[in-house]
Amino acid sequence: MLQSNPLYRSTPELKAKPLLAVEDLAVHYRTARGTSRAVDGISLEIHQSETLGLVGESGCGKSTLGRAILRLVEPSRGSIRLDGRELVGLSQTALRGERRRLQMVFQDSGAALDPRWTVGQLIEEPLRVHGIGSLAERRARVARLLADVGLPADAAARYPHAFSGGQRQRIGLARAIALEPDLVVCDEPVSALDVSIQAQILNLLHDLQARRGVAFLFISHDLSVVEHVSDRVAVMYLGRIVEIAAREALWRAPAHPYTRKLLAAVPSLERRGRRAGRGIDHHDTLPSPYSPPSGCHFHPRCPMAVERCRAEVPSLRVTSGAGHRVACHLA
Repeated sequence: MLQSNPLYRSTPELKAKPLLAVEDLAVHYRTARGTSRAVDGISLEIHQSETLGLVGESGCGKSTLGRAILRLVEPSRGSIRLDGRELVGLSQTALRGERRRLQMVFQDSGAALDPRWTVGQLIEEPLRVHGIGSLAERRARVARLLADVGLPADAAARYPHAFSGGQRQRIGLARAIALEPDLVVCDEPVSALDVSIQAQILNLLHDLQARRGVAFLFISHDLSVVEHVSDRVAVMYLGRIVEIAAREALWRAPAHPYTRKLLAAVPSLERRGRRAGRGIDHHDTLPSPYSPPSGCHFHPRCPMAVERCRAEVPSLRVTSGAGHRVACHLA
């Protein structure tokens, strides 16, 4: 059973200085087909001990944004500040110290774990790279980390193929928290798992957050999961953030037409008949990031679009208080 998240009600902390501040971040790829605007001018903040959900259709740039925040892909422009320190432009040597504070859990746990290494070696590696502890101290920490994620100490001597998908995701999480980071980017961490295993991993994330105070950027296309785990939610469409709000506010009163379509597509007896309009039509494909529509990128699929939407890019502005922001001319 999924646990309730007491951090949902921790809104006063959001007034403090953010842990991570992203401003006008862009990632443009140049290929034979042209320039892909995978991330196209995104600004957001994440606070200590907060979970920010990031949602949107496949191909909208969510994973690229997560990787850019960790400098696993290089931004084309923009700013990434961790506790006020600029990360964009740092050399790999200077960045290494900051990487202790920023970690990632990947969607494909099988591909993320080297099959030639034992689980103990995989979890110990970041400790060794950063020169933390003696061999005996590192192995003792590996045992504690395995216990933290609900795996026995003897798992350290086994190889990743010996574990189920859910267990491998726990191993990936243990590796990510080994350096006691401040922020973990979770990129679709439960999408490939059965529902019962999803619940175990989500409860584990909640427990780790409660005990360690870690912040999460939780990337997912599954809004039912995001609704459970997030304090705030950012909605992404074709490389841009179109809405960001507290979880309760977003589900109660979505302001952007795209957000309303996403939420209308979530199966729910409780919401049936309460929200007018159709959900996302999956035959209506996402436009190409190589040639995005002018103005508001969503206007070709928006039933409310007017001429201004086709000509002018809407800014992300406060709409109804409490930090609820939307990029829509009509909201």
